[in-house]
Formats: sequence, structure tokens, C-alpha cells
Amino acid sequence: MFATAASGLLLGCVDKGPDKASDPKAVAIADRVLKEMGGREGWDATRYLAWDFFGGQYQIWDKKTGDFHWEKDTLVANYNLNSKQGHVYSRGKDVSATPAGKETLDKLTPLWINNSYWLVMPFKLEDPGVMLKYLGEGKTMDGAPADRLQLTFTKVGVTPDNRYQVLVNRATGLVDEWAYFPKAADPEPAFRRRWNEYVRHGQILLASGRSEADKPSRFDYVTAAQTVPEGTMTSTTPVAKLK
Repeated sequence: MFATAASGLLLGCVDKGPDKASDPKAVAIADRVLKEMGGREGWDATRYLAWDFFGGQYQIWDKKTGDFHWEKDTLVANYNLNSKQGHVYSRGKDVSATPAGKETLDKLTPLWINNSYWLVMPFKLEDPGVMLKYLGEGKTMDGAPADRLQLTFTKVGVTPDNRYQVLVNRATGLVDEWAYFPKAADPEPAFRRRWNEYVRHGQILLASGRSEADKPSRFDYVTAAQTVPEGTMTSTTPVAKLK
């Protein structure tokens, strides 16, 4: 249900470069979103992002080095997104060479793409290969006036056939809601969720709320940091949640 991989995230920084066919009005709205979230300067100045995810996952991403620490129950992986190398541990024991360990290592890059998109999608609206279209005015599930943007992708990510609708609150300039279409031609979304409960973390805003219309849902351990405790990114057992 939740394995919704999207546009590929570029390591380290936010790059301006939506598809040349993007609607200028949609790009202008995306510009405002990025500014309200903390801008490229805030994004680039933020080194570590940590967050939980559906199904009991927790991860820490070092944007500078590409190191990715991922946990689920007693399973831990330490992986580098640039080199595509890493190790998997079960209850502290290295199981990288086992079939289950190899399977986990193979999944880590697409897993990072998916899970991080659920956290930082508003920062990625203008990535290269993203085509933006303005769909007009509308209202969120909660009745707030919003500008509706459509996102499609050109030869990027692990599932480039995805399509998204993003509703940007006209008063705040922040994303209030998103809808996911597994195939661009799908007439109805697979889900529609709120994007709310914003909190400032250092120089950027991040949102924890991902509730559906009648089903509360949120991330409980969202953090941005400049440093982490020594040994965190190489720990073979689950670590304390960052604060």
C-alpha cells in the first residue's frame, strides 16, 4: 500500500530545472513553495534528515555523504547511496551475504527514493525531469482555497509513469494536500492525503501529517540536524531516535 516510489531525488541539493514544457504559472507557485519551506539555501545547509515511515521503518539520511541508515524492527542497514554499497544486520549480526540480506541491499535505493519523497516532496517540485502543469483553483479536503498543480516525470525515478496532484494553500504558499496516481492516465488517485503539521527544523520546514480524509496518519519522528551522535550511521543495532 505504501510502496509508492516517485521521481528520483538528487543527492545533496535542490536543483532548479523542471521540464521546459512546464507551465510558467505552475513553476511560479512551486517557487513560492520552495521559498516558504526555507529555500535552496536552507535545504543545502541542512545535513541530516531523520524520519519514521509506515510499517515500522526509521531512517537517517546524510545529504552530504549519501550515507543512509535504515531500520525496521531488529533489522538494520548501513548503505551509501552513491556507491550502492553497504551492510545489513539482524540483531547485530552481519547478514549481508544471505539471500535476505542481499534482497534488502537491492531494495535500499528505491526504498530511499520512496520514503524520502514522502518527507521532502515540496523541495523536489523543480527537479530536472519534473513537468509541472497548473490545473486551476480548487479547495483542499478541509475547504482551504488552493492552487492545484500536476506533476509528471520524464525519464527520472524508478516509476516515471506516476502522476501527482499537489494542492498549494493560496494563503500560506505551502503544500496542504497531495494525490497519487500510479499511472499518469489513471482517472482517479490511489490515495489523497493531507500534507500538514508543519514544524520548523533549523532553516527548513517539514510536515508530519499525512492523514487521509477520515483516517489519521502522521510521521512521529521527523528531525533535521547538522550533527548526529558518533557511531549513529554505522550502528549495527537500532539507534535512539534523533531529536
